[in-house]
Amino acid sequence: MTADAAIAPVELTDAQRAELVEKHLPLVGYITSEFIGRLPSHVSRDDLTSAGLMALFQASKAYDPSTGVPFNRYANTRIRGALLDDLRGADWASRGLRSRQRKLSQAEDTLTVELGRTPTASELAAVLGVSERELAETRDEAQRSMVLSMQGFTADGASLDDHLPTHTPGPEQELLHRERLGYLRSAIACLPERLRVVVEGYFLAERPMAEIAEELGVSESRISQMRAEALVLLRDGMNTHLSPEMVKPAVGTGTGAAVKRKEAYYAAVGTQSDFRARLALSAFGAFAAPAVARTA
Repeated sequence: MTADAAIAPVELTDAQRAELVEKHLPLVGYITSEFIGRLPSHVSRDDLTSAGLMALFQASKAYDPSTGVPFNRYANTRIRGALLDDLRGADWASRGLRSRQRKLSQAEDTLTVELGRTPTASELAAVLGVSERELAETRDEAQRSMVLSMQGFTADGASLDDHLPTHTPGPEQELLHRERLGYLRSAIACLPERLRVVVEGYFLAERPMAEIAEELGVSESRISQMRAEALVLLRDGMNTHLSPEMVKPAVGTGTGAAVKRKEAYYAAVGTQSDFRARLALSAFGAFAAPAVARTA
């Protein structure tokens, strides 16, 4: 037998390909559920499932058993890639939106330093040259498009690909993931009461902003502002313990009341739970009970 014959690809029959597809249909549902759990609520499960099924079918046509790679591993990679492509095509977080969000964050940081407090919606709108309604819409769109457990807490705006890898995580990655979730739960629990109500109501219970605004006796614009303030606290509260280099140093003397409150919050996040308790939290389902209890 020649070397070329030894490495010749093996073509499957139609019956064999159909059997592979039928046997691995549950793989599509499993991967789709994993993605949906990390995506905004408006992303369609049916659309992702369709993309996954098409990828499974195409994988069965391209699969070569002679490579020695198991079909489930090969199909897993193809399905995940197809779902990522489908999400990119949906453009649920456009470049324009990201650009507006960056300008908003920069303006908010600058005004906070200048004023020594969190700027109001009217002050931010004036600096950006937009109406308060446009400002609220930008915040709303940006927050709807983010994944709370990951995308809001990266230093370099890492892509979705980085957070939905095409391989099964090892024990070390699983431990790191659980620790991040544990710190996120602690960060939410340590938020000031009204900010915690906004975060739990808007992100975890998916309540409308108008409903939360009515409960707290403020405007929807104020809820949007509180939500943005809470996300900054959550990000820095987590990063203080996970990636201190990502936390921006306080500007000025660092003796102001606002700085002291932030430092107290960061410290509380670290002591709210111990290492063992953080690792015991393996999914966002852990947030459901306290969120419902406080909003009932």
